[in-house]
Amino acid sequence: MESFHALLKKEHVSQRPIYQTFEEARRQIFSYVQGFYNNHRIHSALAYLSPVEF
Repeated sequence: MESFHALLKKEHVSQRPIYQTFEEARRQIFSYVQGFYNNHRIHSALAYLSPVEF
């Protein structure tokens, strides 16, 4: 879980201006998690394939 938080901070949160509202932060982070992390990042448990490729 710590590696996920590090990636989220490195690839999403630190790459954009400060969120104006909590709701904006929630939507943007949810979009990042659903749209990129789970579908495209490779996983060693899946023979180094992304969930989409697996």
